[in-house]
Amino acid sequence: MKTVAVIVQDGFAPFEFGVACEAFGLDRTDDGIPNFDFRIVTPDPGVVQSKIGFSINVENDLSFAYEADLVVVSPTPHEYWAHTDERVLDAVRAAVERQAWVLSVCSGSFILGAAGVLDGRKATTHWMYADVMARMYPKVDVDPDVLYVQDGRIITSAGTAAGLDACLHLLRQELGAEMTNRIARRMVVPPQRDGGQAQFIDKPLPQVASLSLAPVTDWMLDNLRHELTVDQLAAKAHMSPRTFARRFRADLGATPAAWLARQRIIHAQRLLEKTNLGLDRIAYESGFGSAAVLRQNFARVLATTPTAYRARFCCTREAMEAAGAESAVLETVA
Repeated sequence: MKTVAVIVQDGFAPFEFGVACEAFGLDRTDDGIPNFDFRIVTPDPGVVQSKIGFSINVENDLSFAYEADLVVVSPTPHEYWAHTDERVLDAVRAAVERQAWVLSVCSGSFILGAAGVLDGRKATTHWMYADVMARMYPKVDVDPDVLYVQDGRIITSAGTAAGLDACLHLLRQELGAEMTNRIARRMVVPPQRDGGQAQFIDKPLPQVASLSLAPVTDWMLDNLRHELTVDQLAAKAHMSPRTFARRFRADLGATPAAWLARQRIIHAQRLLEKTNLGLDRIAYESGFGSAAVLRQNFARVLATTPTAYRARFCCTREAMEAAGAESAVLETVA
């Protein structure tokens, strides 16, 4: 992914628009992260009004959206949802047809719905508007409970911070876990929130708000290689297992098992990128136990194999050589 177009229209939401600018528009080459050719586009170049009283000047028309590797759709107010500019809908349809990435933030998913590209797909939007979206676009499988959904090369996200989670999810696929973690650190946001986490949780910033659980989650990250049970974790938190499980889900939006499984995947990704460790050792260090279980989880969560992931994202010569040797062995066995 090298080129990014962000579509804005009158009434655009500034925060959600800013999420796309923050994720894809900043120069981070000093951190070793490649720059994107990032452009803001609109049907009629010139002044574009935001929904809260200020405007921006957009110089580019929609032509760049027809060639960009990623097209991001910023949300507009509800009165625009059923009357989206047909030129925008055409640009979105064209992006999907040529298999570019398409990402909507918050109610930007209504624009994708109007374009018809979500028909027969799973999608999400802000939980406040999920019922409306399901009524307006009955062919779309709307999930109101998750932070973001990827269906093919289309990603839809819930409101505000969930849009940033969706952007980081896409960046992990394009840049790898290590570079995406660098980006998240620069943003001072957690890099690991999974799409399946609940939208509506008691404490949407658990790394800051949930002080009582922070020591437990830190301990979990330090002990990924071990089998961890709810009873063990509850004892660490000085809670009953039932209270701990309920509190964990309320604060982090996922069960302890689901959260732990995601951390193990992320740790395995980083080891594949930065080391020349074999798959059995990486499986052990990540808590999967065996290379076979590691492969199963990569296929289920990332739709790829550890070998293919390493070949794409590994950062060291030794790791690249290990990936090449491993691929040769697997091909011979096959």
